[in-house]
Amino acid sequence: MNTDHARQQSAATAERLNDAMKRLRARLRAESGQHATGLTPTQLSVLASVVREGPVTAARLASLEHVSPQSIAQSLAVLKAAGLVHGEPDPQDGRKKLMSPDPSATDLVGRLLQGRAVFLARAIDRVVAPGERQDVEKAIELLERLAADDLSDGGI
Repeated sequence: MNTDHARQQSAATAERLNDAMKRLRARLRAESGQHATGLTPTQLSVLASVVREGPVTAARLASLEHVSPQSIAQSLAVLKAAGLVHGEPDPQDGRKKLMSPDPSATDLVGRLLQGRAVFLARAIDRVVAPGERQDVEKAIELLERLAADDLSDGGI
């Protein structure tokens, strides 16, 4: 019975965390001006990966983004059409293309990230009491551990 109760609590906590992350992501998109770009969250995520990792192959992007090669190809097609990325043959393997960001893409991603950071800093200053700052640091550490954990081994 105790194990069932713990699982129910974990499930309820997971649901609350998921809901809170969804609301925070939506707020970050709105506050950063992401909506005004006309790009989807997926396209912007791919663009940010190209800016961060470029020059980079589509296969590497698919791995980084945890999506299918087809999804990456669709996002890259939109980003290429918008002039935000361009591809050049991979000198190691001419069958592959290396995707690189246009300088305008680097500027766009920088502005969006800056907008998010400014909003979060303002929100932390306004909402989080000085005595709670350590709690925020601990929450960040826990979220980083959750994001990094590999549950594929079936262990808990």
